Amino acid sequence: MATGLNARPGGASDDQADDAFEPPPPPSGAWPPLADLAACLRFFSRLPVPAVPGETDRHAAPDFRTVPRMLPLAGLAIGLPGAVAAAAALALGLGPFLAATLALAFAVLVTGALHEDGLADVADGFGGGTSPARRLEIMRDSRIGAYGAVALVLSCALRIGAIATLADRIGWRVAVALLAVAALSRTAALWPLCRLPPARPDGAAHAVGRPSGTTHATAWALCLALLALAGLLGLPWLGLCLAGLLALVAAWTLTRMAERLVGGQTGDVIGASQQLAEIAALLALLIAIPA
Repeated sequence: MATGLNARPGGASDDQADDAFEPPPPPSGAWPPLADLAACLRFFSRLPVPAVPGETDRHAAPDFRTVPRMLPLAGLAIGLPGAVAAAAALALGLGPFLAATLALAFAVLVTGALHEDGLADVADGFGGGTSPARRLEIMRDSRIGAYGAVALVLSCALRIGAIATLADRIGWRVAVALLAVAALSRTAALWPLCRLPPARPDGAAHAVGRPSGTTHATAWALCLALLALAGLLGLPWLGLCLAGLLALVAAWTLTRMAERLVGGQTGDVIGASQQLAEIAALLALLIAIPA
């Protein structure tokens, strides 16, 4: 199974040198942040994103040295269908469990299970491999193993349980929580991409480049602004602060594991980081919101 940086259009050759990377030319006449947002949405979701003004090839590999600065806003858009589904289910009286299940179903549909795929591959590779080369080989295998299956079951169970409990405690504001977590978890997942070199000599990481320090800082600034907005909409400030901290700790932990076990990052590691950060953020909100 390939995911993230391993499985998007235009992503050939993962480990060419960074200085050899030739980014696509910026769309003529397009506002750069808008072009970056469109590229993020196409890369990380299956949402139909029209070409922005001046864009000549919307299927070209994005330039990840700048594009991820808009990832928090892209995460907001990606999380919107699930958030709406949860709020609608609660309004229709379907109850917290069905609201949470529908929210997760829409989230998976919007991304094409992109991040779940990465989590399963990392679990299989890290759990079943005995050397970096063997772990990377397992992660590329399209078949799912026992570690991957268990990881997917636990991820879905933890997220449905957390979302259902949040819905029971805060009602419609669970939609705000889902939007905040969608932006936060994807921003946290940039950590391994920024901190580690590509693990493979034939994947897509170098083909799209690595985020610059300015890009990473901009993404976090946008993310923090969205978390502040969530606080103004009624989510507890302590919970939001704890969510940000635990999401980053989850991504940092997987980054250290990837460095030790496979010598770098892959698209699967990025996807798994998002999943762990999302779970950590949801649990943090629950800790801060009393029953």
